[in-house]
Amino acid sequence: MATINSKAFITDNFLLNSEVAVTLYHQYAKDLPIIDYHNHLSPKLIAENKPVNNITEAWLNGDHYKWRGMRANGIDENDITGNASLVQRFEKWAETVPYTLRNPLFHWTQLELKRYFDIDAILQPATASEIYSKANAILAHKTPAQLLEDMKVEVVCTTDDPSDTLEYHQTIAKAGFYTKVYPTFRADELFFIGQEKFLPYLNKLSNAVNFEISNYSDFIRAIDARIAYFNENGCRLSDFGVGEALVMEAFTEVEVEAIFKKRLQGDTLSSLEINKYRSAIFLHLGKQYHKFNWVQQYHLGPIRNNNTCLVEQIGLDAGCDSIADFPMAEFMSKLFNSLNASNQLAKTITYNLNPSQNEVFATMMGNFQTGGVPGKMQWGSGWWFLDQKDGMEKQLNTLSNMGLLSRFVGMLTDSRSFLSFPRHEYFRRILCDLLAEDVNKGLVPNDIDFLGNMVQDICYNNAMRYFNFN
Repeated sequence: MATINSKAFITDNFLLNSEVAVTLYHQYAKDLPIIDYHNHLSPKLIAENKPVNNITEAWLNGDHYKWRGMRANGIDENDITGNASLVQRFEKWAETVPYTLRNPLFHWTQLELKRYFDIDAILQPATASEIYSKANAILAHKTPAQLLEDMKVEVVCTTDDPSDTLEYHQTIAKAGFYTKVYPTFRADELFFIGQEKFLPYLNKLSNAVNFEISNYSDFIRAIDARIAYFNENGCRLSDFGVGEALVMEAFTEVEVEAIFKKRLQGDTLSSLEINKYRSAIFLHLGKQYHKFNWVQQYHLGPIRNNNTCLVEQIGLDAGCDSIADFPMAEFMSKLFNSLNASNQLAKTITYNLNPSQNEVFATMMGNFQTGGVPGKMQWGSGWWFLDQKDGMEKQLNTLSNMGLLSRFVGMLTDSRSFLSFPRHEYFRRILCDLLAEDVNKGLVPNDIDFLGNMVQDICYNNAMRYFNFN
């Protein structure tokens, strides 16, 4: 591919296509702090707070978005996740970037170069060496806490296993960083009763609570103890992200006790037994989340680990997950209705990965907007394969048609990288341009102050109130 002209691409008015959009973004959205209520950042790295040093490690380690792009460009796996040097891996990413044109990776890459390193040049083989040197020179003096503060990230919510000690969150809480870092109770491992890893996980959970789990009652007691512990350490949210078809089944406590006992004995469970057990856990967790006034999140719709050869070579999160076509409406309806019937339905955010289910999710959340809490049931932002311009616009438009955009809690990164926070800027620019387009078409009043306040609510104020971060 020919060299791309390296003239500045990320301008002040990037993605803003009218004067109204420019005004909304620059006067109302641009300078807002960031609430990142769901990501996969490492609490250990934040707590240790050592200089980041190398852009390859900051950019490519764990970033399956980039890995997929590099593989599609024919890059050898050794240069992606293997033993190639940091320089060589960066060069292979630079080689790939020009081929990502019209993929969100191109926009994100250039936004991050501009915001963190004030680099206007397009990353490509001709500019790779200079960009690598300049970025590393800056990162040598930048710690994770400093990078977060530079982007005005007020709150970060990490993703943490129920058995986690939360020792790094405790260290961070004492450090006095600008950014507050809270744990999130990610419950996935509690649901894998049909898999070999479940029994070893019970031992891990037993060690965390300092008592043996010998029956279902012990298991529930352990879960409750960990939820209380997370709450003591500032947790405000739970999360769930198992990539499977989900079914709510009727059950009795006696049945679930027997199913759990059967699994402890090493016996194989039927699909019906697994679903009865899972239904019990869904409901118990939901009631506990309500008790502690947490927000529960459900990330629904991936089919994971499609390429078993790649998973065996690299491990989980290898970058071979994709959109599934599991039915979701009946599961959500039964779960939320059961919790709502006993007045134990917590504030809830759902995220769909399959864009054909946008209206399904948006209308389902509207069924349970009761209790006098504005925006209690949230249909979340475009997630994973959908957190790009087209996906964000479709999510914003569907939410506007089916619910109240004005009560939306806005964007998140869902990222493992400390360099990913310009995604909030990306979202804010798209939001402002979308509203401005309606103004210019005469679809909404040309009241800049009203619309600007709405933008500020969506980008910051709603999340601050919704999650009780104050």
